[in-house]
Amino acid sequence: MRKRVLVIGASGDIGLSICKKLIEEKYHVIAHYNSKVDPLTELFNLAIDYQVDCQVVQADLSSEKGVEILTSQINTEIDSIVYASGFSVFGLITDVSNEEIDMLTQLHIKSLIKVINHYIPNMVLRKTGSIVVISSIWGQIGASCEVLYSTTKGAQNAYVMSLAKELGPSGIRVNAVAPGAVKTSMLNSFSEDDLEAIAEEIPLNRLAIPNEIANTVSFLISEQSSYVTGQIIGVNGGWHTS
Repeated sequence: MRKRVLVIGASGDIGLSICKKLIEEKYHVIAHYNSKVDPLTELFNLAIDYQVDCQVVQADLSSEKGVEILTSQINTEIDSIVYASGFSVFGLITDVSNEEIDMLTQLHIKSLIKVINHYIPNMVLRKTGSIVVISSIWGQIGASCEVLYSTTKGAQNAYVMSLAKELGPSGIRVNAVAPGAVKTSMLNSFSEDDLEAIAEEIPLNRLAIPNEIANTVSFLISEQSSYVTGQIIGVNGGWHTS
């Protein structure tokens, strides 16, 4: 039986690559978005080609009611969850607004926990499931001028390691992928010179592409990683190795 994967944040560059990869591997996909639905339209044709289902759902998970709106649109069992939703705020932490603090905390921490909590009981009942969170290198080592983002991503890592221990006896695996610098719209504010300078710091001398993150996610929800849980897997070209 083909498994069904819920991808949160599917319209982002990384989330969209994850959806494409999973469809090509013949998973049924439920793709969540907040405001950008256009990138997801190509998934329908891809799903037809690979003879799988693709459902698109909308919800703003940076708001308190977002998770309730999301889950009300899904009426099928979920086998795996990929939480790839997120955004950053650049600048000094003292310049971050209270609204931005609330939005990032809600999106990266509160809604993550609430979404997973909604589906945990059924996963426990069936003694199977895989959860993958797209964290960040900054959740591992921190970043100046991205203190709030680093803090929420660090919280995601702690959540993954703790939840893996709690759900392990029920046969449910929980892991995170921590990308480094990836060629996505999140880096649009950087100049070409800035991006080249970043690439020079990375041992592989280049930025990642979204599909390289998707490949790792695919591994983590597959049976090939059946003994991998509680891990924060860095996909960063050697930028950070501990």
